[in-house]
Amino acid sequence: MPYGEKFDSALLYAAQLHRYQERKGSGVPYVTHLLAVASIVGENDGTEDEVVAALLHDAPEDMGGEERLADIRKRYGDTVAGIVEGCTDTYEDPKPAWRPRKERYIAHVAEAPRSVRLVSAADKLHNARSILADLRDIGEELWGRFTGGKDGTLWYYRALTDAYKKAGNDPVVEELDRVVGEIETLAKRR
Repeated sequence: MPYGEKFDSALLYAAQLHRYQERKGSGVPYVTHLLAVASIVGENDGTEDEVVAALLHDAPEDMGGEERLADIRKRYGDTVAGIVEGCTDTYEDPKPAWRPRKERYIAHVAEAPRSVRLVSAADKLHNARSILADLRDIGEELWGRFTGGKDGTLWYYRALTDAYKKAGNDPVVEELDRVVGEIETLAKRR
């Protein structure tokens, strides 16, 4: 079934919101991440609302906080806003301390509805793929991009993967587990 006007609108909205944002340390336009996450969700039987939420999953955290979430709710409805809200680990700027914030998020996704877990796991899968590619390409300097550094980032992705697996395994989580395993193996060699 083709996507409708909600998808078209969200695609343009996300591109406009994130137009000047880049991926950490890479210079790659941020919208490529949003497109990749939406693609992973869509390729894994995601509904139009889930794909729209994938396009918008970082908007409140990066582009306007709770006011942005309210705008998403108005434009795209409660289902999309609920998924986006479930994928957001903070609205605060500056963000609270990294480790406790990530611990809360891990506990949250373990209990979150399936739609939130799908979009969240797709987000983390794309991030993990990017981490693995960059680790192969630039090596240890990659870890300087992340607040948690090497050890914190490795802990976070393994803990998230384990939380998703406990909540219910699916192809996205299985792929995330494989990619995180490759990151862990390569990181040990360096």
